[in-house]
Amino acid sequence: MNRLHLRTALRLLALTFVIALVPEAAGYSPFMNNRHGSFSKAPSNTSSDQLATPYLAPGGLAALGSKAANKDSFATSQGKNVLEVIYQWKVIDFLYPSLQARNNAIRSKAFIPENNLPLGVDRFKNRIFITTPRWNPGVPATLSYLPLPVQDQSLPLIPYPDWSFHTTPQNPDCSKLVSVYRIYVDECDRLWVLDAGVIDTLTNLQQICPPKLLAFNLHTDELLFSYELPPEQVKQDSLHTNVVVDIRDGQCEDAFAYVADVWRYGVTVFSLREFKSWRTTNYLYNPNPVASDYNYLDLNFQWSDGVFGMSLSPVHRDGDRMLFYHPMSSFTEFQVPTSVLQNETIWQNFGLAKAFQPIGSRGKAGQSSTSGVSRENVQFFTLVQQSGVGCWDLAKPYNRNNLGVVEKDLQKITFPNDLKLDREPRQSVWVISNKLPIFLYSKLDYTEINFRILSTEVQKAIQNTVCDPRSPPNLAYNREPECDQ
Repeated sequence: MNRLHLRTALRLLALTFVIALVPEAAGYSPFMNNRHGSFSKAPSNTSSDQLATPYLAPGGLAALGSKAANKDSFATSQGKNVLEVIYQWKVIDFLYPSLQARNNAIRSKAFIPENNLPLGVDRFKNRIFITTPRWNPGVPATLSYLPLPVQDQSLPLIPYPDWSFHTTPQNPDCSKLVSVYRIYVDECDRLWVLDAGVIDTLTNLQQICPPKLLAFNLHTDELLFSYELPPEQVKQDSLHTNVVVDIRDGQCEDAFAYVADVWRYGVTVFSLREFKSWRTTNYLYNPNPVASDYNYLDLNFQWSDGVFGMSLSPVHRDGDRMLFYHPMSSFTEFQVPTSVLQNETIWQNFGLAKAFQPIGSRGKAGQSSTSGVSRENVQFFTLVQQSGVGCWDLAKPYNRNNLGVVEKDLQKITFPNDLKLDREPRQSVWVISNKLPIFLYSKLDYTEINFRILSTEVQKAIQNTVCDPRSPPNLAYNREPECDQ
């Protein structure tokens, strides 16, 4: 049994008690009273990737179990053709300086097209940014961009900021980019880059450089800073896969970044002003063993992925805001006040463990990778097993009757893996779908479209759904068996 299989098997065994410890997820909204106006056809165990708070307003109990992944779990569904395909590829290519340079890279196996899979996405003005982690050998660049508006839907990726910023795994330069999983464009026009520092994740996991956060000025493409996570905050087999950035009142130098460690179940908090970080832990960062079993198309596999998706509430009138989060292998959404996370020592207070709270469940087959909150205070989230995108109006209880589906489409949105909200005047949702389980455990058909970047305006996404803030909440009580949560 290889290390990845052994690690995951031990985790699942050790975590079987967790589901009994997690309090029943009450369906409430933190803003109800605040806003008016191995693959298998045999299983594989390889992973993917006490504080009272004024935000908690009780509502109905959440239990959003769906009886089948291909049926809507939630109250309302938009139907088809809401999300528009912006870019799509059968196989990923890169824009080399010359055809000869590309051919040389293929010949030397520095570039193996079939080993490249797009994972993370974000948009800034006339550019869309895409990450390609080094899952396998043959990934020449790990962060790229493409122009907007679209000229050709299948353009080769352009390394960002240029080729010189991407190191080679054989002779790593840790000041450069190694393996970027996800990115985040903040309100100060900076691109935050989370570099996990690991290569060959699927075959022979190697931490060749420390995980690090970098930020680029998106007007000049200049590197603003690079920060390596201290060794004591990086555990054996840590995998840092997601980042969100918290800025208040335009204070760009007071930013906090929250970094998810999906395999060792922690969130590292980075203070830009102090230029230091600390690691937070809580049992509600852990996966739910029941939710660790996945079925996608004809593949059955097990992922014990912990805290993953993160998004931020608006700032409350007391100056605090919530970090909404969920483990990948979970059906439940959680929250914690950012004031708890931002205090380097207070979060360790035993009595503050209750500051981490479940707010509701998406139900069976409700696993989600990433999420984001729009200006309308609507959270959008991926539904990886349902090949769709869901939504929730923060002012309504988090229960089945108040969760909507923007769109489901097994072909177009097949395994949506990342989701972002841009900062344009007419805000849009951006989603990347990539057939990740087939890439990991089977073989992609490179004669068909495998990867897509999709988008739609927020107003179109929530139209005629319960997620529209103009729609009244549905306060009906519903409950399904505990095992479906």
